Amino acid sequence: MQKGRFGRYGGMYVSEILVQALLELEAAFERIYPTEEFQREFHELLRDYGGRPTPLYYARNFSRRVGFKVYLKREDLLCGGSHKLNNALGQALLAKKMGKKRLITETAAGQHGLATVMAGNICGLKTEIFMGIKDIERQASNVERMKLLGAKIKPVKSGAGVLKDAVSETLREWAACSRTTHYLVGSTVGPHPFPTIVAAFQSVIGQELKKQILEKEGRLPDAIVACGSGGSNALGAFRPFLEERDVRLYFIEGGGESLGAENSAAAFKLGSPGVLHGSLMVVMQDEWGQIRPSRTRAAGLNYPGRGPEISYLCETGRVKPGHALDDEVFEAVRLMCRTEGLIPALETAHAVAYVLNHPEEFKPDDVVVINYSGRGDKDIETILRYFHGSA
Repeated sequence: MQKGRFGRYGGMYVSEILVQALLELEAAFERIYPTEEFQREFHELLRDYGGRPTPLYYARNFSRRVGFKVYLKREDLLCGGSHKLNNALGQALLAKKMGKKRLITETAAGQHGLATVMAGNICGLKTEIFMGIKDIERQASNVERMKLLGAKIKPVKSGAGVLKDAVSETLREWAACSRTTHYLVGSTVGPHPFPTIVAAFQSVIGQELKKQILEKEGRLPDAIVACGSGGSNALGAFRPFLEERDVRLYFIEGGGESLGAENSAAAFKLGSPGVLHGSLMVVMQDEWGQIRPSRTRAAGLNYPGRGPEISYLCETGRVKPGHALDDEVFEAVRLMCRTEGLIPALETAHAVAYVLNHPEEFKPDDVVVINYSGRGDKDIETILRYFHGSA
């Protein structure tokens, strides 16, 4: 496969001013990442600061409800409350070794922004976070956490004031200051080498998962289910299993209110290949190639593109795309609360909802792993409004 490409997807579709910064990053990653020193420091941070390995939990009550064995890969127990810290620690450490002084990034649900300022503090780097004004409003608790940790929040008012607009603003900022600043991309999106870098740092999830399921079941799972938009938590879980053809892989995106709604976020149902934020990927676009707005109650899934690697894997059939609608997601939250005493992030609840609503995909003797990517503290007000009838 061509470097920086996943089939026809990927590439580096950026202005000339960013090419040198991307080439510098690629060279630094290829030089530094494989070294024994970097790997030791990275895994020490994951273990001693992040709390890895995260448990693989057999959800007994939920399993009885669905009729087959379900395990949860508990990324919600990672420091910060989601899988985002894996990549943030890796990139922050890389940026420090490159001599950078500052981190910038974008965030929607706030979990990546939170992870970035945590990692920045650990590595002695200043952090500035771009966030759409709509996401600032609905993720207020994470905004306050980021401020408490010392991050500078940059509200993004352009466009729809959501994730895609925050990404655009962060790219513009990086073009002006890349000599001293690293753009810590939060998902497997953007121009090469970002999709490769993020997937490499997140693959610790699947590496642990494979070892843990063999210890618990004596065999590999029949299926792994993960939510996603760009694809970082999904690829983190999937990558060590891509050559294990008997393991079915499911990528669940946000369907929004319905597939017929003008702003449904189900890109694999409604999108087509196009260029977004420097990469060729499956995107929500109109007949003229203009990016269509998307909407889902989970802020972290409200991105109109699917990263190049997950686009390729779904196109080739190795990964099966699916979606969950908003009402299904809230019912999945309710059931997970009542059966296992866990409040999932709305993003994570999409994967739970798919397992609940597609019994035809699973057999009674199946072993299924849900990548439980984050906890629902950040979404509690939205969840309560829904159940109290004021959503």
